[in-house]
Amino acid sequence: MSLIDTHAHLYYESMENVLSEVLERAGSKGVNKIVCIGTDIDTSLKSVKIAEKYDNVFATVGIHPHDAKDVPSDYIMQLEELSKHDKVVAVGEIGIDNFRNLSPINIQKKVMIEQMELAILQDLPIVFHNRDADDDIFEVLNNYKFYKALSHCFSSDLSFAKKLISLDILLSFSGNVTFKNATNIEVVQSISLSDFVLETDCPFLAPHPFRGTKNEPAHVHTIVEKIAEIRSDSIKNIAEATTRNAQNFFKI
Repeated sequence: MSLIDTHAHLYYESMENVLSEVLERAGSKGVNKIVCIGTDIDTSLKSVKIAEKYDNVFATVGIHPHDAKDVPSDYIMQLEELSKHDKVVAVGEIGIDNFRNLSPINIQKKVMIEQMELAILQDLPIVFHNRDADDDIFEVLNNYKFYKALSHCFSSDLSFAKKLISLDILLSFSGNVTFKNATNIEVVQSISLSDFVLETDCPFLAPHPFRGTKNEPAHVHTIVEKIAEIRSDSIKNIAEATTRNAQNFFKI
């Protein structure tokens, strides 16, 4: 069985210092490829450097909505330069967050749109963050061009899932599908196997029964087991479909 973690933050100190062991544990659970997600200029550069070091790690570059208000004036030029690297497979993590609302909404939208334009120029997909921002996210996605798009850590309802899928947007499920209060179970049950991929969002969102511990890519195996249970399908089918979807999306 081969699995792909489509969203990991491998550069946090708690993980970076033991990264070889983390990747070895991932491989032992069948997680053979990992996409390391940048959230600002510094972590985008770190993601590229990690991807340079490890053959099975790929990188994205982008500005997270929390950091949108603090971007330097030349941030697009810096991201453009980073995006030319052979191991960079997407622009992200971009998006809108109305939950923590750490940057003004107009700035979040502006920075998201500017990065979507960069992704078009570089022929790269986007990976976007959406927290309590369904209407704002859809407004942007429905009015501005993108090559391909992935909704990271999808947790909205089935109606919104269908709206995104109507735009050919891929959904990604994380450890939150294992939580007792999971809000996306109907979505997991209902959408086509061709419409989603898997992620950990490590070191955050460790799945049950690992909640409260540092998450890591190996836990994709726990997520695929839970999704197979929810869908009354085999682990093999879910693994094969989501791996194929991720390979096609990121070209990895």
